[in-house]
Amino acid sequence: MKKLVILSVLSTMIVAGCTPVTKLTNTATHKRVNVLEPVVAVFADLDVAPAKISFFYIPSKTVVNAGTDNVIDSAVHEALLANGNADVLVGLEKQIKYTPEGQIESITVTGYPAKYVNFRSPGDDYLREVSKASEVKGKDGNSLLGKLKIGK
Repeated sequence: MKKLVILSVLSTMIVAGCTPVTKLTNTATHKRVNVLEPVVAVFADLDVAPAKISFFYIPSKTVVNAGTDNVIDSAVHEALLANGNADVLVGLEKQIKYTPEGQIESITVTGYPAKYVNFRSPGDDYLREVSKASEVKGKDGNSLLGKLKIGK
């Protein structure tokens, strides 16, 4: 009888000790990609400001939790809004300051704010050239698309 009680106590302890322990962390980021939208080629010129800007940004915890790329994108976005609502920062340079724990504390972005101007269609002739160049392979087996001259 004693052996039966000890055996049941031990089996209960073993079963209770085998309960899985899981730790859930959410470190994944994602971007939605809609592959059903058609792609249309459009050319534009850049109207680049003559003066280089520098912008200091302290990201919120939610921005930092989304990753380094998100911190950089947010800093550039805020810099463009603060400097004439430009479209892009040309010649982007960034300096990121980290805490001793490895978290991003602040970021400074510098560059030339620019706006897209003079939007235009490339034209059918150019699109035919691009199509031909993407099909033609060079001696090295690579596409000649990179060697196509843009503009005349």
